[in-house]
Amino acid sequence: MVELYYSLLYKIFILYNCIYRKCEGRLDALSMQNANLDFNQLPPSAKEFLSYMLTIKGKSKNTVNEYFFDLRTFFRYMKQNRKMIDESITFDKIPINDIDLEFIKTITLTNLFDFLSYAAYERENENASRARKVACLKSFFNYLFKNVKQIPTNPAAELESPKISKRLPKYMTIEESVDLLTTVENSNSEFKERDFAILTLFLNCGMRLSELVGININKIKNDTLTVIGKGDKERTIYLNSACIEAINSYMKVRTESKKETSALFLSKRQTRISVKTVQWLVKKYITAAGLDSEKYSVHKLRHTAATLMYKHGHVDIRALQAILGHESVATTEIYTHLDDENLRNAAKSNPLANFKKSEKPKK
Repeated sequence: MVELYYSLLYKIFILYNCIYRKCEGRLDALSMQNANLDFNQLPPSAKEFLSYMLTIKGKSKNTVNEYFFDLRTFFRYMKQNRKMIDESITFDKIPINDIDLEFIKTITLTNLFDFLSYAAYERENENASRARKVACLKSFFNYLFKNVKQIPTNPAAELESPKISKRLPKYMTIEESVDLLTTVENSNSEFKERDFAILTLFLNCGMRLSELVGININKIKNDTLTVIGKGDKERTIYLNSACIEAINSYMKVRTESKKETSALFLSKRQTRISVKTVQWLVKKYITAAGLDSEKYSVHKLRHTAATLMYKHGHVDIRALQAILGHESVATTEIYTHLDDENLRNAAKSNPLANFKKSEKPKK
Protein backbone atom coordinates (compact mmCIF):
# COMPACT_ATOMS: atom_id res chain seq x y z
CA MET A 1 0.00 0.00 0.00
CA VAL A 2 2.83 2.36 0.91
CA GLU A 3 4.66 1.50 -2.32
CA LEU A 4 1.50 2.24 -4.33
CA TYR A 5 1.13 5.61 -2.61
CA TYR A 6 4.71 6.66 -3.38
CA SER A 7 4.41 5.37 -6.94
CA LEU A 8 1.31 7.52 -7.49
CA LEU A 9 3.00 10.50 -5.87
CA TYR A 10 6.00 10.10 -8.16
CA LYS A 11 3.78 9.98 -11.25
CA ILE A 12 2.02 13.18 -10.18
CA PHE A 13 5.39 14.84 -9.66
CA ILE A 14 6.57 13.80 -13.14
CA LEU A 15 3.31 15.05 -14.72
CA TYR A 16 3.57 18.40 -12.93
CA ASN A 17 7.15 18.88 -14.13
CA CYS A 18 6.19 18.06 -17.71
CA ILE A 19 3.40 20.63 -17.63
CA TYR A 20 5.64 23.20 -15.96
CA ARG A 21 8.39 22.74 -18.57
CA LYS A 22 5.81 23.17 -21.32
CA CYS A 23 4.60 26.40 -19.69
CA GLU A 24 8.17 27.63 -19.31
CA GLY A 25 8.79 26.97 -22.98
CA ARG A 26 5.72 28.97 -24.02
CA LEU A 27 6.77 31.87 -21.79
CA ASP A 28 10.27 31.82 -23.27
CA ALA A 29 8.72 31.91 -26.74
CA LEU A 30 6.64 34.93 -25.71
CA SER A 31 9.78 36.67 -24.43
CA MET A 32 11.49 36.08 -27.77
CA GLN A 33 8.53 37.57 -29.67
CA ASN A 34 8.65 40.79 -27.64
CA ALA A 35 11.98 42.32 -26.72
CA ASN A 36 10.32 44.29 -23.89
CA LEU A 37 9.35 41.07 -22.12
CA ASP A 38 11.75 39.08 -19.99
CA PHE A 39 9.79 36.84 -17.67
CA ASN A 40 12.95 36.08 -15.72
CA GLN A 41 12.67 39.62 -14.33
CA LEU A 42 9.71 38.50 -12.23
CA PRO A 43 9.71 36.66 -8.89
CA PRO A 44 9.49 32.88 -9.38
CA SER A 45 5.91 32.73 -8.06
CA ALA A 46 4.79 35.41 -10.55
CA LYS A 47 6.45 33.60 -13.43
CA GLU A 48 4.74 30.35 -12.43
CA PHE A 49 1.43 32.22 -12.26
CA LEU A 50 1.82 33.53 -15.82
CA SER A 51 2.68 30.01 -16.98
CA TYR A 52 -0.53 28.80 -15.36
CA MET A 53 -2.60 31.57 -16.98
CA LEU A 54 -1.13 30.93 -20.42
CA THR A 55 -1.22 27.14 -20.58
CA ILE A 56 -3.74 25.90 -18.03
CA LYS A 57 -6.31 28.74 -18.10
CA GLY A 58 -5.78 29.37 -21.82
CA LYS A 59 -5.52 33.16 -21.53
CA SER A 60 -4.44 35.04 -24.63
CA LYS A 61 -0.86 36.15 -25.19
CA ASN A 62 -1.98 39.78 -24.96
CA THR A 63 -3.55 39.19 -21.54
CA VAL A 64 -0.42 37.45 -20.25
CA ASN A 65 1.73 40.30 -21.58
CA GLU A 66 -0.44 42.87 -19.78
CA TYR A 67 -0.33 40.87 -16.55
CA PHE A 68 3.46 40.73 -16.88
CA PHE A 69 3.69 44.53 -16.97
CA ASP A 70 1.17 44.93 -14.13
CA LEU A 71 2.98 42.49 -11.82
CA ARG A 72 6.35 44.01 -12.64
CA THR A 73 5.05 47.49 -11.80
CA PHE A 74 3.42 46.24 -8.59
CA PHE A 75 6.52 44.52 -7.22
CA ARG A 76 8.75 47.47 -8.14
CA TYR A 77 6.35 49.73 -6.27
CA MET A 78 6.41 47.42 -3.22
CA LYS A 79 10.22 47.47 -3.03
CA GLN A 80 10.31 51.23 -3.52
CA ASN A 81 7.56 51.82 -0.95
CA ARG A 82 9.36 49.70 1.63
CA LYS A 83 12.64 51.49 0.89
CA MET A 84 14.39 48.27 -0.08
CA ILE A 85 16.42 49.85 -2.88
CA ASP A 86 19.13 52.43 -3.32
CA GLU A 87 17.62 55.86 -4.01
CA SER A 88 19.88 56.26 -7.05
CA ILE A 89 18.07 53.40 -8.86
CA THR A 90 15.27 54.58 -11.14
CA PHE A 91 11.87 52.91 -10.89
CA ASP A 92 12.20 51.11 -14.24
CA LYS A 93 15.49 49.55 -13.14
CA ILE A 94 14.34 48.13 -9.80
CA PRO A 95 15.15 44.38 -9.72
CA ILE A 96 12.32 42.19 -8.44
CA ASN A 97 13.37 38.61 -9.23
CA ASP A 98 14.76 38.32 -5.68
CA ILE A 99 11.29 38.66 -4.12
CA ASP A 100 10.36 35.39 -2.41
CA LEU A 101 7.20 33.93 -0.89
CA GLU A 102 8.05 35.26 2.58
CA PHE A 103 7.94 38.78 1.14
CA ILE A 104 4.65 38.07 -0.66
CA LYS A 105 3.10 36.72 2.56
CA THR A 106 3.57 40.15 4.17
CA ILE A 107 1.53 41.97 1.49
CA THR A 108 -1.78 43.31 2.83
CA LEU A 109 -4.98 44.75 1.41
CA THR A 110 -3.74 48.20 2.47
CA ASN A 111 -0.64 47.70 0.30
CA LEU A 112 -2.89 46.93 -2.66
CA PHE A 113 -4.98 50.05 -2.05
CA ASP A 114 -1.79 52.12 -1.82
CA PHE A 115 -0.56 50.66 -5.12
CA LEU A 116 -3.81 51.53 -6.91
CA SER A 117 -3.59 55.05 -5.51
CA TYR A 118 -0.03 55.28 -6.83
CA ALA A 119 -1.22 54.01 -10.24
CA ALA A 120 -3.96 56.65 -10.33
CA TYR A 121 -2.06 59.72 -9.14
CA GLU A 122 1.60 59.04 -9.93
CA ARG A 123 1.25 57.06 -13.14
CA GLU A 124 -2.04 58.71 -14.16
CA ASN A 125 -3.71 55.39 -15.02
CA GLU A 126 -7.32 55.65 -16.15
CA ASN A 127 -10.06 53.55 -14.55
CA ALA A 128 -9.78 50.88 -17.25
CA SER A 129 -6.05 50.43 -16.64
CA ARG A 130 -6.54 50.23 -12.89
CA ALA A 131 -9.40 47.77 -13.33
CA ARG A 132 -7.06 45.52 -15.29
CA LYS A 133 -4.46 45.78 -12.51
CA VAL A 134 -7.12 44.78 -9.98
CA ALA A 135 -8.07 41.77 -12.12
CA CYS A 136 -4.40 40.80 -12.37
CA LEU A 137 -3.74 41.07 -8.63
CA LYS A 138 -6.93 39.23 -7.69
CA SER A 139 -6.05 36.38 -10.06
CA PHE A 140 -2.44 36.25 -8.85
CA PHE A 141 -3.20 36.11 -5.13
CA ASN A 142 -6.12 33.74 -5.70
CA TYR A 143 -3.72 31.44 -7.55
CA LEU A 144 -1.23 31.51 -4.67
CA PHE A 145 -3.93 31.05 -2.02
CA LYS A 146 -6.36 28.63 -3.66
CA ASN A 147 -4.57 26.80 -6.47
CA VAL A 148 -1.08 26.18 -5.10
CA LYS A 149 -1.76 27.05 -1.43
CA GLN A 150 1.50 28.95 -0.96
CA ILE A 151 0.07 31.81 1.15
CA PRO A 152 -2.12 31.53 4.28
CA THR A 153 -4.50 34.38 3.37
CA ASN A 154 -5.63 36.17 0.21
CA PRO A 155 -5.03 39.95 0.60
CA ALA A 156 -6.88 40.67 -2.67
CA ALA A 157 -10.10 38.87 -1.71
CA GLU A 158 -11.86 42.14 -0.79
CA LEU A 159 -10.17 44.28 -3.44
CA GLU A 160 -12.76 46.18 -5.49
CA SER A 161 -12.43 47.26 -9.07
CA PRO A 162 -12.94 50.92 -10.08
CA LYS A 163 -16.09 51.60 -12.05
CA ILE A 164 -15.48 51.86 -15.78
CA SER A 165 -17.70 54.30 -17.61
CA LYS A 166 -18.98 52.88 -20.90
CA ARG A 167 -17.93 55.03 -23.83
CA LEU A 168 -19.67 54.93 -27.16
CA PRO A 169 -17.37 53.33 -29.75
CA LYS A 170 -15.89 55.54 -32.46
CA TYR A 171 -16.71 54.25 -35.91
CA MET A 172 -16.65 55.30 -39.54
CA THR A 173 -19.77 56.18 -41.47
CA ILE A 174 -20.70 54.25 -44.60
CA GLU A 175 -19.38 57.13 -46.71
CA GLU A 176 -16.05 57.19 -44.86
CA SER A 177 -15.72 53.42 -45.18
CA VAL A 178 -16.32 53.62 -48.93
CA ASP A 179 -13.76 56.44 -49.20
CA LEU A 180 -11.20 54.29 -47.38
CA LEU A 181 -11.74 51.26 -49.63
CA THR A 182 -11.70 53.44 -52.76
CA THR A 183 -8.38 54.97 -51.63
CA VAL A 184 -6.82 51.50 -51.37
CA GLU A 185 -8.30 50.45 -54.72
CA ASN A 186 -6.87 53.53 -56.48
CA SER A 187 -3.45 53.40 -54.83
CA ASN A 188 -0.20 52.62 -56.68
CA SER A 189 1.01 50.16 -54.04
CA GLU A 190 2.43 46.86 -55.28
CA PHE A 191 0.45 45.26 -52.42
CA LYS A 192 -2.83 46.90 -53.41
CA GLU A 193 -4.78 43.63 -53.72
CA ARG A 194 -3.50 42.37 -50.37
CA ASP A 195 -4.22 45.64 -48.59
CA PHE A 196 -7.68 45.90 -50.14
CA ALA A 197 -8.51 42.37 -48.94
CA ILE A 198 -7.28 43.24 -45.43
CA LEU A 199 -9.41 46.40 -45.21
CA THR A 200 -12.41 44.58 -46.70
CA LEU A 201 -12.23 41.81 -44.09
CA PHE A 202 -11.89 44.31 -41.25
CA LEU A 203 -14.86 46.40 -42.38
CA ASN A 204 -17.13 43.46 -43.25
CA CYS A 205 -16.30 40.85 -40.63
CA GLY A 206 -15.32 42.88 -37.58
CA MET A 207 -12.42 40.58 -36.79
CA ARG A 208 -9.63 41.39 -34.37
CA LEU A 209 -6.15 42.33 -35.57
CA SER A 210 -4.62 39.16 -34.13
CA GLU A 211 -7.29 37.08 -35.85
CA LEU A 212 -6.61 38.62 -39.25
CA VAL A 213 -2.84 38.20 -38.98
CA GLY A 214 -3.31 34.58 -37.98
CA ILE A 215 -5.52 33.57 -40.94
CA ASN A 216 -4.32 30.42 -42.70
CA ILE A 217 -5.28 29.58 -46.29
CA ASN A 218 -6.47 26.08 -45.40
CA LYS A 219 -8.99 27.57 -42.97
CA ILE A 220 -10.95 29.22 -45.80
CA LYS A 221 -13.72 26.92 -47.03
CA ASN A 222 -16.12 28.35 -49.62
CA ASP A 223 -17.87 31.21 -47.76
CA THR A 224 -16.51 30.45 -44.27
CA LEU A 225 -13.29 31.34 -42.50
CA THR A 226 -12.06 29.82 -39.24
CA VAL A 227 -9.98 32.07 -36.96
CA ILE A 228 -8.44 31.73 -33.52
CA GLY A 229 -9.84 34.40 -31.22
CA LYS A 230 -9.27 35.42 -27.61
CA GLY A 231 -8.27 32.61 -25.28
CA ASP A 232 -7.32 30.41 -28.26
CA LYS A 233 -11.02 29.89 -29.01
CA GLU A 234 -11.87 28.85 -32.56
CA ARG A 235 -14.59 30.84 -34.31
CA THR A 236 -16.26 30.56 -37.71
CA ILE A 237 -16.69 33.76 -39.72
CA TYR A 238 -19.07 33.85 -42.68
CA LEU A 239 -17.75 35.74 -45.71
CA ASN A 240 -19.97 37.89 -47.91
CA SER A 241 -19.45 38.37 -51.65
CA ALA A 242 -17.19 41.43 -51.15
CA CYS A 243 -14.83 39.45 -48.92
CA ILE A 244 -14.75 36.42 -51.22
CA GLU A 245 -14.05 38.59 -54.27
CA ALA A 246 -11.30 40.52 -52.45
CA ILE A 247 -9.59 37.32 -51.27
CA ASN A 248 -9.79 35.75 -54.75
CA SER A 249 -8.30 38.87 -56.36
CA TYR A 250 -5.45 38.82 -53.87
CA MET A 251 -4.79 35.08 -54.34
CA LYS A 252 -4.30 35.66 -58.09
CA VAL A 253 -1.30 37.92 -57.41
CA ARG A 254 -0.09 36.33 -54.16
CA THR A 255 3.40 34.91 -54.66
CA GLU A 256 4.00 31.44 -53.29
CA SER A 257 6.41 31.62 -50.37
CA LYS A 258 9.04 29.02 -49.47
CA LYS A 259 9.28 30.54 -45.99
CA GLU A 260 5.57 30.61 -45.14
CA THR A 261 3.15 28.27 -46.89
CA SER A 262 0.13 28.49 -44.57
CA ALA A 263 -0.40 32.24 -43.96
CA LEU A 264 -2.94 34.05 -46.12
CA PHE A 265 -1.42 37.50 -45.85
CA LEU A 266 2.32 37.76 -46.55
CA SER A 267 4.77 40.57 -45.94
CA LYS A 268 7.29 41.97 -48.38
CA ARG A 269 9.79 39.40 -47.06
CA GLN A 270 7.35 36.58 -47.88
CA THR A 271 6.66 35.79 -44.22
CA ARG A 272 3.37 36.04 -42.30
CA ILE A 273 2.40 39.70 -42.14
CA SER A 274 3.02 41.24 -38.71
CA VAL A 275 0.69 43.15 -36.42
CA LYS A 276 2.82 46.29 -36.76
CA THR A 277 2.76 46.15 -40.57
CA VAL A 278 -1.04 45.91 -40.61
CA GLN A 279 -1.31 48.81 -38.14
CA TRP A 280 1.04 50.88 -40.31
CA LEU A 281 -0.75 50.23 -43.61
CA VAL A 282 -4.20 50.91 -42.10
CA LYS A 283 -2.96 54.23 -40.72
CA LYS A 284 -1.39 55.05 -44.11
CA TYR A 285 -4.64 54.52 -46.01
CA ILE A 286 -6.75 56.30 -43.39
CA THR A 287 -4.53 59.37 -43.79
CA ALA A 288 -4.57 59.09 -47.60
CA ALA A 289 -8.38 58.99 -47.52
CA GLY A 290 -8.41 62.33 -45.72
CA LEU A 291 -9.62 60.80 -42.45
CA ASP A 292 -8.23 61.39 -38.96
CA SER A 293 -5.62 58.70 -38.21
CA GLU A 294 -5.63 59.74 -34.54
CA LYS A 295 -9.37 59.11 -34.31
CA TYR A 296 -9.51 55.91 -36.36
CA SER A 297 -7.33 52.82 -35.96
CA VAL A 298 -7.42 49.10 -36.72
CA HIS A 299 -9.66 48.47 -33.72
CA LYS A 300 -12.01 51.26 -34.85
CA LEU A 301 -12.52 49.28 -38.07
CA ARG A 302 -13.88 46.46 -35.90
CA HIS A 303 -16.19 48.98 -34.22
CA THR A 304 -17.24 50.21 -37.66
CA ALA A 305 -18.16 46.74 -38.90
CA ALA A 306 -20.14 45.97 -35.74
CA THR A 307 -21.98 49.31 -35.73
CA LEU A 308 -22.87 49.21 -39.43
CA MET A 309 -24.16 45.64 -39.10
CA TYR A 310 -26.29 46.59 -36.12
CA LYS A 311 -27.61 49.91 -37.45
CA HIS A 312 -28.09 49.11 -41.12
CA GLY A 313 -28.15 45.32 -41.27
CA HIS A 314 -30.63 44.94 -38.42
CA VAL A 315 -28.45 42.20 -36.91
CA ASP A 316 -29.74 40.69 -33.68
CA ILE A 317 -27.56 41.44 -30.63
CA ARG A 318 -26.98 37.71 -30.00
CA ALA A 319 -25.94 37.18 -33.62
CA LEU A 320 -23.60 40.18 -33.36
CA GLN A 321 -22.09 38.66 -30.20
CA ALA A 322 -21.29 35.47 -32.13
CA ILE A 323 -19.89 37.42 -35.10
CA LEU A 324 -17.53 39.43 -32.90
CA GLY A 325 -16.55 36.51 -30.69
CA HIS A 326 -17.56 38.21 -27.43
CA GLU A 327 -17.70 35.92 -24.42
CA SER A 328 -20.43 38.03 -22.79
CA VAL A 329 -23.35 39.77 -24.48
CA ALA A 330 -22.74 42.69 -22.09
CA THR A 331 -19.63 43.53 -24.14
CA THR A 332 -21.67 43.55 -27.35
CA GLU A 333 -24.38 45.80 -25.93
CA ILE A 334 -22.18 48.86 -26.41
CA TYR A 335 -23.15 48.69 -30.11
CA THR A 336 -26.83 49.10 -29.35
CA HIS A 337 -26.31 52.83 -28.85
CA LEU A 338 -28.36 55.33 -30.84
CA ASP A 339 -26.67 58.27 -32.53
CA ASP A 340 -27.95 61.84 -32.42
CA GLU A 341 -29.86 61.47 -35.69
CA ASN A 342 -31.80 58.49 -34.38
CA LEU A 343 -32.61 60.35 -31.18
CA ARG A 344 -33.75 63.35 -33.20
CA ASN A 345 -35.98 61.18 -35.37
CA ALA A 346 -37.39 59.48 -32.29
CA ALA A 347 -38.38 62.85 -30.86
CA LYS A 348 -39.99 63.89 -34.14
CA SER A 349 -41.99 60.67 -34.32
CA ASN A 350 -43.82 61.40 -31.08
CA PRO A 351 -47.55 61.76 -31.95
CA LEU A 352 -47.65 65.03 -30.01
CA ALA A 353 -44.80 66.52 -32.03
CA ASN A 354 -47.13 68.61 -34.20
CA PHE A 355 -49.40 69.81 -31.42
CA LYS A 356 -49.43 73.59 -31.38
CA LYS A 357 -50.73 75.91 -28.75
CA SER A 358 -54.19 77.22 -29.58
CA GLU A 359 -54.33 80.74 -30.98
CA LYS A 360 -57.76 81.24 -29.49
CA PRO A 361 -57.67 84.28 -27.19
CA LYS A 362 -58.38 83.79 -23.55
CA LYS A 363 -61.66 85.11 -22.16
